Amino acid sequence: MTTLLTTNLGAIPLIRRGKVRDLYAVDGALLLVATDRISAFDHVLATGIPGKGKILTQISLFWFHLLKDLIPNHLITAKVDEYPAVLRPYADQLAGRSMLVKEAQMFPIECVARGYLSGSGWKEYRSGGAVCAVQLPQGLLEGSQLPEPIYTPATKSQDGAHDVNIAYAATEELVGTEDAAELRRLTLAIYRRAAQHAESQGLLLADTKFEFGRTSDGIILADEVLTPDSSRFWDAKTWHPGGAQPSFDKQFVRDYLESIHWNKQAPAPELPVEVVERTGAKYLEAFQRLTGQEPEL
Repeated sequence: MTTLLTTNLGAIPLIRRGKVRDLYAVDGALLLVATDRISAFDHVLATGIPGKGKILTQISLFWFHLLKDLIPNHLITAKVDEYPAVLRPYADQLAGRSMLVKEAQMFPIECVARGYLSGSGWKEYRSGGAVCAVQLPQGLLEGSQLPEPIYTPATKSQDGAHDVNIAYAATEELVGTEDAAELRRLTLAIYRRAAQHAESQGLLLADTKFEFGRTSDGIILADEVLTPDSSRFWDAKTWHPGGAQPSFDKQFVRDYLESIHWNKQAPAPELPVEVVERTGAKYLEAFQRLTGQEPEL
């Protein structure tokens, strides 16, 4: 399986390259292409994970379909033969890993839902007993299930730096009272639906983040959704509060980088074959467990 680290679509206007996705402008729409790049500690690594972009895209497509009765999304089509003719010469780069999507005015916040205490939420809780000004019961452990899912928004980083958790009141200042309330409602509704499905497949959805935009038709769900890059999925059978839980994501990469004592400054090191293979297998397992299917690789 080949590894696609950078797309090259000739004269098609490139809007930006993110840590994983390349975004192009095409005939009044956007083309979102998920490469096989992988990032850790806010740096894109020199080594990619073969097939990762295809797996992430196809997980998003699965969720867009499952959630479409809750909220419309930005997808126009993911079938390359339905793309504008100008994209056909690049079908080998785009097949299975791209989506033609609607343009939207994006909200300037990351909409985060948490059902379990982990990551930055755990760090906040340890320091003050609350996450994004949401007070939580005393005595919770790392990995504990929360009494009910909570909404913990964050600023949307524009320069690759860490997103910063903010209180709900700050979102009202950023987007207005009405939109802030609707984004919170949608985030928790989607989380509950997704968590229910994940649990039916033997997985726990610890937390996740969504991006929303607005079109002339209203608020839509955009970007990727409920992939291992934007969500923490844990195996329900091995879940045990009291420490970090194994995740279906790039944990093998993080663990390796910590083991070699990388200073988290550029340039990022290359990954050994074993770490690449184990990480790829984890993404594949996440797809299989969530969808009950095999990805097109």
